[in-house]
Amino acid sequence: MKLGNETGSLMNHVFSGYNDEPAVGMGATILMWSDRSPATIIEVNQKKRYIVIQEDNAKRVDSNGMSESQQYEFVRNEKGITRIFRKNKKGEWVYSYINPKTNRIVKAGGCHLRLGSRDKYHDYSF
Repeated sequence: MKLGNETGSLMNHVFSGYNDEPAVGMGATILMWSDRSPATIIEVNQKKRYIVIQEDNAKRVDSNGMSESQQYEFVRNEKGITRIFRKNKKGEWVYSYINPKTNRIVKAGGCHLRLGSRDKYHDYSF
């Protein structure tokens, strides 16, 4: 993630730089502009440096309303949306897709991934 007008929140930028080794079943957090969403790793391809994640369900369990203080409960969703993330040269997991014409994985951009934990955050200021 670049600093400047592509950064989003500082918290998400910091999260994107520290990752565990990926493993099937491990929790992950999709880092968007300022929001975060929980996911589970369902495939790891070490040779091609990509992983496939599936979005989990998150249920808000606090009663703080539209605030910064948010608590969630996470539940695995085997029917959740799947996404491909590829490791770049900086060691960051970047959202990617398979180009149907070349059958190669290409960077799509827009969000990064944090491995090893699930987190959810909704920024109410947008």
